[in-house]
Amino acid sequence: MTESDPPNKTKFYFDEDLTGFGLYRTTTGTGTWFAEFRPVAGGAKKRMKLGRVGILKANEAREAARKVIAHAGLGKDLAKDRSDERASVTVKALVSNYVEGFVAANKKASSAEFYRTMLRKHIEPRIGSTKAVALTRVDVQRAHASMSKEARISANRSMKLLAAAFVWGAKNGFVPDGVNPAKGIDLNKETGRERFLTTDEMQRLGDAMIEAETLGFEVKAGNAKHAPKGQRVKVHPSVTGAIRLLMLTGMRLREVLNLKWDEVDLDRGFLFLPDSKTGRKTVVLSAPAVDVLKSLPRIGAYAIAGESAGLDGEKPRADIKRPWATITKQAKLDGLRLHDLRHSFASVGAWSGLGLPVIGKLLGHSDAKTTQRYAHVDVDSSRRAADAIAGQISAAIGGK
Repeated sequence: MTESDPPNKTKFYFDEDLTGFGLYRTTTGTGTWFAEFRPVAGGAKKRMKLGRVGILKANEAREAARKVIAHAGLGKDLAKDRSDERASVTVKALVSNYVEGFVAANKKASSAEFYRTMLRKHIEPRIGSTKAVALTRVDVQRAHASMSKEARISANRSMKLLAAAFVWGAKNGFVPDGVNPAKGIDLNKETGRERFLTTDEMQRLGDAMIEAETLGFEVKAGNAKHAPKGQRVKVHPSVTGAIRLLMLTGMRLREVLNLKWDEVDLDRGFLFLPDSKTGRKTVVLSAPAVDVLKSLPRIGAYAIAGESAGLDGEKPRADIKRPWATITKQAKLDGLRLHDLRHSFASVGAWSGLGLPVIGKLLGHSDAKTTQRYAHVDVDSSRRAADAIAGQISAAIGGK
């Protein structure tokens, strides 16, 4: 191939045997095969991208280019056909292509599944069949209002998903550049909900867990499938162990439920998580947290034993919603979320004057701004700093 180097420094290489076939490399080194042709005699020259170098082999790209150029000689514009085909995609297809083509390949599986749920439950029923290029901001705002009647927060998340899909779609030729009817939509106001357990509430929760794993709770009508009314049912120690770990480490629920024994180093007091929300993460264990892990029954691969513990194809426990609801009801802490235990861990650290950077490191925050939500709790360290500064100034100006 011969080389051409235009002013923008993207380098073009043209095939010496097939006129109009070549590849170009951007300044980042990315290579793309293309075919150049004139759709009609004397018309403007067009360039059609065929695929990435490395993904599409040279002989495959050359054959595709030969087809494009041959069709152009017969008066058929394959580039226009491709553009028309992409322009005809529905909103459902656009969002689905974004989720499967980008999110599933670049983000966690849980994120892709969450987006699929938003598409299926909220976007598809309202605007899924609308052509993406024909969707208006008014259509999107009305759809958001309809979603909000069912779930205000999910409605907001659906709008963000839709906006991201249009940005991706513009980059990949599904919609024209600059077209994004989901941009600028009036979203529902969201108020952060942070609940910190008091010492008394922690004691009540602890007492309820002890009762749950020793005496058990009395079964009332409709509370259990198999146990007769009046019988006491104990909560498995793996469940109460999971709750105690959440309280003593500030870990996320899935981090605890997915924890494997081979990721636990009790001798040195560390957990080595290979794939937390923020990537690889090392958790420093306190002595009480180590004691909790030592007390857990070792049945299978996971520290928190699930229904398939010790069996072939073992999976982690899915959740602890039902026993958690029973325990919090017994502790008179209705409405307390499992994630509130993480907030409580952070708040105790702030009250103790540990400082936000230390708290952020313990929680595994990748961004210091995330830890700033606990700034209003971090009063002791601020007061000590204020006293130290004011003390020196007061001494200088003759204060008492």
